[in-house]
Amino acid sequence: MKSHPQINAQRLLQRIADFAAIGATSAGGVNRQALSAEDRAARRLLAELAVARGFGVHQDAIANLFIRREGRNPLLPPVLIGSHLDSQPTGGRFDGALGTLSAFEVLESLEDAGVRTERSVEVVSWTNEEGSRFSPGCMGSMAFVGAGDIDRWQHMHGIDGTELGDELAATLQALPEAEMRPIGRSVSAFVEVHIEQGPVLERAGVPIGIVTDVQGTRWLEISFIGEAAHAGTTPLEFRRDPMAATAAAIAHLQLDVMPADPMARLTVGRMIVEPSSVNVIPSRVTFTVDIRHPQEDVLSSIEAQVRAECRASAERHMVDVRIEKRFDLAPGKFDVAIVDAIGKACERLCVSSMKLVSGAFHDALFISRVAPTAMIFVPCRDGISHNEAEFVAAENIETGAKVLLETTLSLIGEQYLPR
Repeated sequence: MKSHPQINAQRLLQRIADFAAIGATSAGGVNRQALSAEDRAARRLLAELAVARGFGVHQDAIANLFIRREGRNPLLPPVLIGSHLDSQPTGGRFDGALGTLSAFEVLESLEDAGVRTERSVEVVSWTNEEGSRFSPGCMGSMAFVGAGDIDRWQHMHGIDGTELGDELAATLQALPEAEMRPIGRSVSAFVEVHIEQGPVLERAGVPIGIVTDVQGTRWLEISFIGEAAHAGTTPLEFRRDPMAATAAAIAHLQLDVMPADPMARLTVGRMIVEPSSVNVIPSRVTFTVDIRHPQEDVLSSIEAQVRAECRASAERHMVDVRIEKRFDLAPGKFDVAIVDAIGKACERLCVSSMKLVSGAFHDALFISRVAPTAMIFVPCRDGISHNEAEFVAAENIETGAKVLLETTLSLIGEQYLPR
């Protein structure tokens, strides 16, 4: 009987701690934004670990980083596993890094056991999943599937004023030993481990979520345009107050959208008030609306509701309104066979699981357009993510890695009796 590869939990936990030190914040989180010096340091560490184990290191023009454990037949499309290493400005140590390092632990476990596989296995760290420094997010996976314009991205500026093309070039040059490869290639499957970023698994006491779908997302930018005037001398009937229109519209939408549909999400996350003076009625208020739903027709219905409510509020408050769509991501459904493979891996390991719909979009959503794909979620404490307080228990980290290993083995056709 062949020896079954084993996850080394202590090694994985130490890897997570080591990477969390790169861009560490005083509150215990991570600031490792895409294509920054900290991101380059994390990529450097991953590449060094890969070289030390004899794995191949590759990157493409958008700086997606690939770690390859060669199979017996290099012509077969590889199984791809991984996530990302970039973070939010005040992010947690697990978002993205957990999936990338769990995938690397799978490669190390195969190497430790001396397992020769017919099909190669590759770990990927996608570039700029978060989109916090350069927008849009999921830039690397979008480019991989042909959904992004790299030439146009080269000239965009980040929130810190840097140009993406300059930072991308510096990132690529930081790994001269990485063999360059074209963007996009055939893969047999992609599996991504990620923290849930919600409270469902923890509340249910279930260690593994098998993600079947990803909600669609649309971002609208809405501007109400009125007339600046003195706050103390302008009576109600003479006011063209865009803040009053904004407040009324948001209040109506918050009362109407999510209470009517438990799967719907509506968030106002950014607002700009002009001229932003305490004693001046604003001339303009611009804000964003993030709407999400797993069904595209419902997503369209919610968008129409937002537009109608904003137009009505503008009319009531005698202001103008402009509405622009900034982002439109269709809902995604993951491959039934990969979802089933994860479920069977949980059964073999005697691990309880439940099926979930992801409220956040991930790189896996884009890769699902070109390869059979699914995701594995693990619980995070109180559902908190994109926050320095983000936390995943050690036992859940280990369980997620074990399920990823068992799933990967099934996808490369290796059969073992789990221990």
